[in-house]
Amino acid sequence: MRVLLIGGTEFVGRHVLEQALAGGHEVTVFHRGVTEPPDLPDVEHVHGDRDGDLGVLVGRRWDAAVDVCGYAPRIVRRSADALAEAVDRYCFISTESVYADPLPAVVTEDSPLATLAAAEGEWGWYGPLKVLCERVVRTVYGDRALVVRPGYVVGPHDKTDRFTSWVRRCSLGGTMLAPGSGEDGVQFVDARDLGGFVVGALERGASGAFNADGPPRTLAALLEACARVAGATTRVVWVPEDEVRQRRLDELFPMWDGGEYGRVVMDASRARADGLVNRPAEETIADTLAWDRDRGLPPLKAGISPEREAQLLAELG
Repeated sequence: MRVLLIGGTEFVGRHVLEQALAGGHEVTVFHRGVTEPPDLPDVEHVHGDRDGDLGVLVGRRWDAAVDVCGYAPRIVRRSADALAEAVDRYCFISTESVYADPLPAVVTEDSPLATLAAAEGEWGWYGPLKVLCERVVRTVYGDRALVVRPGYVVGPHDKTDRFTSWVRRCSLGGTMLAPGSGEDGVQFVDARDLGGFVVGALERGASGAFNADGPPRTLAALLEACARVAGATTRVVWVPEDEVRQRRLDELFPMWDGGEYGRVVMDASRARADGLVNRPAEETIADTLAWDRDRGLPPLKAGISPEREAQLLAELG
């Protein structure tokens, strides 16, 4: 299979690329050249701007395109139209943020989708804009369109540091802070499993929408697993949700939503029936910790700093 990968060379795109190569497929990566994909043999690099001139793609043919960096419907429309006769299938990597509030207890691919009219704040536009991007792809490709909706994507090379911040903190042991009671749900998908699902779905000729996520677990269970994998002794001090909100500490605790969101389950059974395999969380934790250590444990972009945690622990007694 000849695969055209559009953008996203750092994380999700990187893992789609590696899974495609592992499956013996030919890969062309179309990107701006700002961040080069891993140095792998037999990968063609084509530089360009998807919001600029797509002429470098004209006259070429691929079996499938994977769009990992589409956020604006206008820009997605340009690539979808330009490739309509050049690829057999178009896979758009969307997000579980496409679903409308209030979320049902179990969110399936048929749950109501978000609209721009109901969006609040700039971040609130993200999901509705992805909905419009999905609509563009389906309009152009019909039953040749594959839409994949991941939740939190985690694992090695995740530069958001959301998951990594929990893994690193638990590995350090001692007393740590965490939000809520520990019973709030957390779901995530390993980027390698997501990449494997995308490539497998294209191989099988799948179409339609798929939630791509891992099984639900409590935050307490996740933190316990992180400490166990690291061989650390970690005691968690839980900050009640009301106090988290009152002190505006939400941003210190990535991947935690609390409230009604903490009880919502993203149903990925359709994807699992079509080939999604979730590796054990312990494997993802161990590999993320190893990667974080290999890169030298740089300052994190997410999570609570040691200084702020110490301050809050003192204040909370």
